[in-house]
Amino acid sequence: MKTYVARRLLALVPTLFFASLIVFVTVRLIPGDVIDLMLSQNDVSASKLTRDQLIAALGLDKPMWEQYALWMGGILFRGDFGQSLWQNVPVSELLLARMPITLELGFLALIVALTVAIPIGVYSAIRQDTPGDYVARSFSILMLAVPSFWTGTMVMVFPSIWWGWSPEVRFVPFMEDPIQNLKQMILPAIILGTALSAVSMRLTRTMMLEVLRQDYIRTAWAKGLSERLVVSRHALRNALIPVVTLIGVQAPLLIGGAVIMEQIFVIPGMGLLLLDAVYQRDYPIITGVFLVVGVAIMLLNLLIDLSYGLLDPKVRYR
Repeated sequence: MKTYVARRLLALVPTLFFASLIVFVTVRLIPGDVIDLMLSQNDVSASKLTRDQLIAALGLDKPMWEQYALWMGGILFRGDFGQSLWQNVPVSELLLARMPITLELGFLALIVALTVAIPIGVYSAIRQDTPGDYVARSFSILMLAVPSFWTGTMVMVFPSIWWGWSPEVRFVPFMEDPIQNLKQMILPAIILGTALSAVSMRLTRTMMLEVLRQDYIRTAWAKGLSERLVVSRHALRNALIPVVTLIGVQAPLLIGGAVIMEQIFVIPGMGLLLLDAVYQRDYPIITGVFLVVGVAIMLLNLLIDLSYGLLDPKVRYR
């Protein structure tokens, strides 16, 4: 297993290299020039001398390949993601301050998604073609059809119109007040989690139906084992392997949904930081956020691959 993990970690190196190169070049193709934006917002005369001085001060006068080499070298040898073009603070400080907030939101949303998807999917499978099954399948289709950003917007707008209530927009860190923090995070986590649960719910139902028709399940029923024991010990573990794989596939959707939820509920996470950076053409922040997110998704998929051995004893890592 150690050899397998080492090979997988080594395989991440070229993937991260090409991903960082694509992100670095792509963000600089965003329409609009950060220099023009700075000069216009600071009301400075856009003379050639002033513009050239600003370009040189920001290091944008170098060729793109040299900018990439300096940026990647700073990350590899010093852990330095560069300086924000607007705030003049290290990008690593901004990422460390915002990352725990986004991770908390994503973790809570993932818990909600699995808590909703797996029990309902299992119930729908073992009670196939009953009224409960039809209700569960209709609920999953509804969650697929309704986008999470629309639900979040409606939650922000209609309660304030009808009852004069709106979610708290002043963020409270978890270490400062855990209860107030969870009160603020739970609503966007539920909205994001239920939206992600739809596909997992349908896949859980499909896999459970397939597993329940296997010969060893019939043998377990014939031995007189209880339904709870057959479902939980013999059927569910095998049915969960594709569902766990789906979690890795949904990880980018989880990050994208977190960006939208942070914007709607004014949560100062990496998503809000990324949107502000895109508006301001703050290239170091954009590339830093995408690189960190890419590493997180790759490590998550590695953990999911390792979890197969816990679910299925027949899986061997070589």
